[in-house]
Amino acid sequence: MHIFPAPAKLNLFLHVIGRKPDGYHLLQTVFRFLDFSDQLGFEVRTDGSIQLHNPLPGVAMDRDLCVRAAKLLQQKSGTLQGVDIHYVQKQIPMGGGLGGGSSDAATTLLALNRLWETNFTKQALLELGLQLGADVPVFVFGQNAFAEGVGEKLQAIELPSAWYLVLVPQIQVSTAEIFSSNELTRNTIPITIPPFSIQQGHNDLEPVVCRSYPEVARCLQWLKRLENTTITAMSGSGACVFSEFGTEREAKEALEQVPADMKGFVAEGLCSHPLYQSSD
Repeated sequence: MHIFPAPAKLNLFLHVIGRKPDGYHLLQTVFRFLDFSDQLGFEVRTDGSIQLHNPLPGVAMDRDLCVRAAKLLQQKSGTLQGVDIHYVQKQIPMGGGLGGGSSDAATTLLALNRLWETNFTKQALLELGLQLGADVPVFVFGQNAFAEGVGEKLQAIELPSAWYLVLVPQIQVSTAEIFSSNELTRNTIPITIPPFSIQQGHNDLEPVVCRSYPEVARCLQWLKRLENTTITAMSGSGACVFSEFGTEREAKEALEQVPADMKGFVAEGLCSHPLYQSSD
């Protein structure tokens, strides 16, 4: 079996700057990869069948993003090969705003492009990723990025070394519910790159989520009382919230203070996706 990582991401800020006629929201955000990953296993089959061996709870096989990614690449490439897919380790919480499903889908595309020898370019894989979800392309792109559009217009960005304390409220937030809320503001003034200050950004979804999910608000309020943080915010549409620190020691000291009824972890910010290859 071939094992490939699928890292989590954080949105260091997330601005909603408008809405397209088709209902999709126009965003500006900065994606940062974390050293906190799912691990996926792939075994190539010769019979063309795509099989998922340990489905995620509550997710039908035909809705699983890894299965959908494999079928999409198989269809577009015309390969006669199939695959057995295994969730070797599923660490990234579902409905947490850390991009777990999107990252798993992107890793499936990257891994099978290699294992099936379909030789799609990165641009072609990016286009396939967008068909699966707005957050999939950044994981194919492979670099920390400033993103615009629905999240598919990506520009690589260098971020300073940092460590993150991430709190994981024991709930799942519906992204569709939050984006369709009448309370969501959609008129944040667009920023230009460069220059801009990530520290001056915010998450437009945060107030809406905090009103609907008190546990997210409670975790966020706790983080905001910490010292030595450079950013404290919600990632994506939640439920996970985080604080950024300059050192591992500061992040781990903060983790030791987390109340017993909250769950969290510490992870290092990565410079790029573990599968990133600078040449196409």
